[in-house]
Amino acid sequence: MARLPLIDPEKTSGDTRTAFDRMPVKLNIFRMLAHAETNFIPAMRFANSILHKQKLSHVNRELLILQAAQREGGAYEWRQHVPIALGLGVTQPQIDCIEQGNYADAAFNAAEQALLAFGREVVDNVRVPEPVFAGMRAHFGEQEIVESIMTIGFYMMMARLTEATETDLDPAAGMTVYESSKRGKAASAD
Repeated sequence: MARLPLIDPEKTSGDTRTAFDRMPVKLNIFRMLAHAETNFIPAMRFANSILHKQKLSHVNRELLILQAAQREGGAYEWRQHVPIALGLGVTQPQIDCIEQGNYADAAFNAAEQALLAFGREVVDNVRVPEPVFAGMRAHFGEQEIVESIMTIGFYMMMARLTEATETDLDPAAGMTVYESSKRGKAASAD
Protein backbone atom coordinates (compact mmCIF):
# COMPACT_ATOMS: atom_id res chain seq x y z
CA MET A 1 0.00 0.00 0.00
CA ALA A 2 1.31 3.44 -0.93
CA ARG A 3 2.85 5.50 1.87
CA LEU A 4 0.87 8.56 0.78
CA PRO A 5 -2.76 8.57 -0.33
CA LEU A 6 -3.24 8.74 -4.07
CA ILE A 7 -4.82 11.96 -5.32
CA ASP A 8 -8.43 11.47 -6.40
CA PRO A 9 -8.61 12.91 -9.93
CA GLU A 10 -12.25 13.85 -9.34
CA LYS A 11 -11.20 16.16 -6.50
CA THR A 12 -8.63 18.11 -8.49
CA SER A 13 -9.24 21.36 -10.34
CA GLY A 14 -7.74 23.61 -12.98
CA ASP A 15 -4.99 22.32 -15.23
CA THR A 16 -4.49 19.23 -13.09
CA ARG A 17 -8.14 18.26 -13.51
CA THR A 18 -7.97 18.94 -17.24
CA ALA A 19 -4.91 16.69 -17.53
CA PHE A 20 -6.60 13.89 -15.58
CA ASP A 21 -9.78 14.23 -17.65
CA ARG A 22 -7.72 13.69 -20.82
CA MET A 23 -6.04 10.53 -19.52
CA PRO A 24 -7.44 7.21 -20.75
CA VAL A 25 -6.05 5.56 -17.60
CA LYS A 26 -5.42 7.44 -14.37
CA LEU A 27 -2.29 5.55 -13.37
CA ASN A 28 -1.16 5.56 -9.76
CA ILE A 29 2.13 7.19 -10.73
CA PHE A 30 0.21 10.25 -11.96
CA ARG A 31 -2.04 10.22 -8.91
CA MET A 32 1.07 10.23 -6.70
CA LEU A 33 2.86 12.86 -8.78
CA ALA A 34 -0.18 15.14 -8.47
CA HIS A 35 0.74 15.77 -4.82
CA ALA A 36 3.39 18.10 -6.27
CA GLU A 37 0.67 20.31 -7.67
CA THR A 38 2.90 23.04 -9.09
CA ASN A 39 5.21 20.47 -10.68
CA PHE A 40 2.55 18.12 -12.05
CA ILE A 41 1.83 19.80 -15.40
CA PRO A 42 5.48 20.70 -16.13
CA ALA A 43 6.50 17.10 -15.33
CA MET A 44 3.78 15.74 -17.61
CA ARG A 45 4.89 18.05 -20.42
CA PHE A 46 8.50 17.02 -19.92
CA ALA A 47 7.54 13.34 -20.04
CA ASN A 48 5.57 13.95 -23.23
CA SER A 49 8.53 15.69 -24.85
CA ILE A 50 10.77 12.74 -23.95
CA LEU A 51 8.31 10.22 -25.35
CA HIS A 52 7.39 12.04 -28.56
CA LYS A 53 9.64 14.92 -29.51
CA GLN A 54 13.23 13.84 -29.10
CA LYS A 55 15.65 13.16 -31.92
CA LEU A 56 16.76 10.06 -30.00
CA SER A 57 14.99 7.08 -31.56
CA HIS A 58 12.07 5.43 -29.79
CA VAL A 59 13.99 2.18 -29.44
CA ASN A 60 17.05 3.88 -27.95
CA ARG A 61 14.88 5.91 -25.58
CA GLU A 62 13.08 2.81 -24.34
CA LEU A 63 16.39 0.97 -23.88
CA LEU A 64 17.54 3.81 -21.63
CA ILE A 65 14.24 3.95 -19.72
CA LEU A 66 14.36 0.22 -19.05
CA GLN A 67 18.01 0.43 -18.06
CA ALA A 68 17.31 3.26 -15.61
CA ALA A 69 14.35 1.33 -14.18
CA GLN A 70 16.44 -1.83 -13.81
CA ARG A 71 19.42 -0.08 -12.21
CA GLU A 72 17.23 2.00 -9.88
CA GLY A 73 14.90 -0.83 -8.89
CA GLY A 74 11.97 1.02 -10.49
CA ALA A 75 9.41 -1.79 -10.63
CA TYR A 76 6.61 0.58 -11.61
CA GLU A 77 8.47 2.06 -14.58
CA TRP A 78 9.66 -1.40 -15.66
CA ARG A 79 6.11 -2.75 -15.67
CA GLN A 80 4.75 0.16 -17.71
CA HIS A 81 7.63 0.46 -20.19
CA VAL A 82 8.22 -3.18 -21.16
CA PRO A 83 5.01 -3.20 -23.28
CA ILE A 84 5.88 0.20 -24.75
CA ALA A 85 9.38 -0.99 -25.61
CA LEU A 86 8.06 -4.16 -27.26
CA GLY A 87 5.46 -2.12 -29.15
CA LEU A 88 8.13 0.21 -30.50
CA GLY A 89 10.62 -2.42 -31.66
CA VAL A 90 12.75 -3.43 -28.67
CA THR A 91 13.09 -7.21 -28.72
CA GLN A 92 12.40 -9.61 -25.87
CA PRO A 93 16.04 -10.78 -25.88
CA GLN A 94 17.11 -7.13 -25.44
CA ILE A 95 14.70 -6.70 -22.54
CA ASP A 96 15.99 -9.91 -20.96
CA CYS A 97 19.58 -8.68 -21.28
CA ILE A 98 18.74 -5.32 -19.68
CA GLU A 99 16.96 -7.10 -16.85
CA GLN A 100 20.16 -9.10 -16.26
CA GLY A 101 22.42 -6.04 -16.64
CA ASN A 102 24.08 -7.61 -19.70
CA TYR A 103 24.65 -4.72 -22.12
CA ALA A 104 27.40 -6.25 -24.26
CA ASP A 105 25.24 -9.09 -25.58
CA ALA A 106 24.88 -9.74 -29.31
CA ALA A 107 21.20 -8.76 -28.92
CA PHE A 108 22.46 -5.17 -29.16
CA ASN A 109 24.19 -3.55 -32.11
CA ALA A 110 27.33 -1.45 -31.57
CA ALA A 111 25.38 1.81 -31.18
CA GLU A 112 23.03 0.26 -28.62
CA GLN A 113 25.97 -1.18 -26.68
CA ALA A 114 27.59 2.27 -26.60
CA LEU A 115 24.28 3.83 -25.51
CA LEU A 116 23.84 1.33 -22.68
CA ALA A 117 27.47 1.66 -21.53
CA PHE A 118 26.90 5.42 -21.41
CA GLY A 119 23.59 5.01 -19.59
CA ARG A 120 25.15 2.73 -17.00
CA GLU A 121 27.80 5.36 -16.21
CA VAL A 122 25.26 8.18 -16.01
CA VAL A 123 23.06 6.20 -13.60
CA ASP A 124 25.78 4.62 -11.47
CA ASN A 125 28.59 7.17 -11.46
CA VAL A 126 27.20 10.45 -12.86
CA ARG A 127 30.53 11.22 -14.51
CA VAL A 128 31.20 9.30 -17.70
CA PRO A 129 34.77 8.11 -18.39
CA GLU A 130 36.26 9.48 -21.59
CA PRO A 131 36.37 6.11 -23.47
CA VAL A 132 32.66 5.51 -22.76
CA PHE A 133 31.79 9.08 -23.79
CA ALA A 134 33.84 8.66 -26.98
CA GLY A 135 31.95 5.43 -27.74
CA MET A 136 28.65 7.28 -27.36
CA ARG A 137 29.87 10.17 -29.49
CA ALA A 138 30.88 7.75 -32.26
CA HIS A 139 27.23 6.81 -32.75
CA PHE A 140 25.17 9.75 -31.52
CA GLY A 141 25.08 13.49 -32.07
CA GLU A 142 25.18 16.16 -29.41
CA GLN A 143 21.41 16.52 -29.23
CA GLU A 144 20.93 12.77 -28.75
CA ILE A 145 23.60 12.67 -26.04
CA VAL A 146 21.93 15.42 -24.03
CA GLU A 147 18.47 13.90 -24.64
CA SER A 148 19.82 10.58 -23.35
CA ILE A 149 20.99 12.22 -20.13
CA MET A 150 17.66 13.98 -19.67
CA THR A 151 15.70 10.78 -20.32
CA ILE A 152 17.79 8.86 -17.81
CA GLY A 153 17.43 11.62 -15.22
CA PHE A 154 13.66 11.87 -15.60
CA TYR A 155 13.12 8.13 -15.24
CA MET A 156 15.52 7.95 -12.30
CA MET A 157 13.35 10.61 -10.66
CA MET A 158 10.16 8.69 -11.41
CA ALA A 159 11.68 5.49 -10.00
CA ARG A 160 12.58 7.37 -6.85
CA LEU A 161 9.05 8.77 -6.62
CA THR A 162 7.36 5.40 -6.97
CA GLU A 163 9.84 3.47 -4.82
CA ALA A 164 10.13 6.00 -1.97
CA THR A 165 6.34 6.30 -1.73
CA GLU A 166 5.77 2.60 -2.45
CA THR A 167 3.27 3.53 -5.14
CA ASP A 168 1.02 0.56 -5.86
CA LEU A 169 1.72 -1.11 -9.19
CA ASP A 170 -0.97 -0.75 -11.83
CA PRO A 171 -1.57 -3.36 -14.49
CA ALA A 172 0.59 -2.57 -17.52
CA ALA A 173 -1.17 0.17 -19.46
CA GLY A 174 1.89 1.69 -21.02
CA MET A 175 0.91 1.53 -24.69
CA THR A 176 -2.56 2.96 -23.99
CA VAL A 177 -1.02 5.89 -22.14
CA TYR A 178 1.79 6.20 -24.71
CA GLU A 179 -0.61 6.37 -27.67
CA SER A 180 -2.86 8.83 -25.86
CA SER A 181 0.06 11.11 -25.00
CA LYS A 182 1.21 10.89 -28.63
CA ARG A 183 -2.09 12.49 -29.59
CA GLY A 184 -1.48 15.11 -26.91
CA LYS A 185 -4.44 14.12 -24.75
CA ALA A 186 -2.83 12.94 -21.53
CA ALA A 187 0.38 14.79 -21.02
CA SER A 188 -0.63 18.41 -20.86
CA ALA A 189 -3.41 20.80 -20.24
CA ASP A 190 -2.55 23.33 -22.92
